[in-house]
Amino acid sequence: MRLVFAGTPEPAVPALRALLASRHDVVAVVTRPDAPAGRGRTLVRSPVGALADEHGIEVLTPTRADDPQFLARLAELAPDACPVVAYGALLKQDALDVPAHGWVNLHFSLLPAWRGAAPVQAAVGAGDEYTGASTFRIVPELDAGPVFGVVTERIGATDTAGALLGRLAESGADLMVSTMDGIEDGTVTAVEQPADGVSHAPKVTVDDARVRFDRPALAVDRHIRAVTPEPGAWAEFRGARCKLGPVRPLGDSGADDGGADDGGDTPELAPGELLVERKRVLVGTATAPLELGEVQAQGKKRMAATDWARGTRIEHGERLT
Repeated sequence: MRLVFAGTPEPAVPALRALLASRHDVVAVVTRPDAPAGRGRTLVRSPVGALADEHGIEVLTPTRADDPQFLARLAELAPDACPVVAYGALLKQDALDVPAHGWVNLHFSLLPAWRGAAPVQAAVGAGDEYTGASTFRIVPELDAGPVFGVVTERIGATDTAGALLGRLAESGADLMVSTMDGIEDGTVTAVEQPADGVSHAPKVTVDDARVRFDRPALAVDRHIRAVTPEPGAWAEFRGARCKLGPVRPLGDSGADDGGADDGGDTPELAPGELLVERKRVLVGTATAPLELGEVQAQGKKRMAATDWARGTRIEHGERLT
């Protein structure tokens, strides 16, 4: 089939790469306009656009997906289908009507669970045991179209959203190719999503990533992993913001309340209270303490919590807030 691929960030690259290696013909790529990056704020091509450039494929960068010039060029390209992965712009009906087989989105959840912009972060934060990726036909309602296929992925106890998304991007790429194959062969049928089980995953903001240590240890651990690497967990120390890497529970009791068992040697700490030991730095939560991993103080490099604590000279009773 003739395909016009739409995508922007790094997680969309595996799907484009897989389609380029498939039997299908990717005739153009649609991506977000070049954006300023780095200290010099130089305009930089998106990861998807950069890969298309490497392969000599036409790159379309409309500011809006309903731009008349873009729609005219899309019609000229006459795609049979438009596979989409994290494009980042709203597609209006005029665009949806162009390809004969529609726009087929790869979404990183098991729909109808976690519709929205941050499905992987939501799944990790909620403590889901499994998640996955789904291909579905785009309709005007957000992530509500009929589903062609799914792949599943177990969420590990130490998975960050970034690590999980990396795996889903690879397995989802294979799913996208098989979906395109099935559409062309007539061997795959889109099935309407059930009305039950719908949940939503809105974009996670920097404010959302602030760590609340008055929550149970299990919830704090999940929250930090859910916002790693983006937008990045943070708390305040001595009035300045510091970023926090994933933490480590002191034990693995499996208790739903986040309780930990460290051989009877678990200190009692107030939420956010810090305790510096020789080989670790602990922080209190509403239940059991957690061991800090990496810390990045404002204006400093990321470092092990023990090195941060050694340089900061934390006093008794000081807290992360």
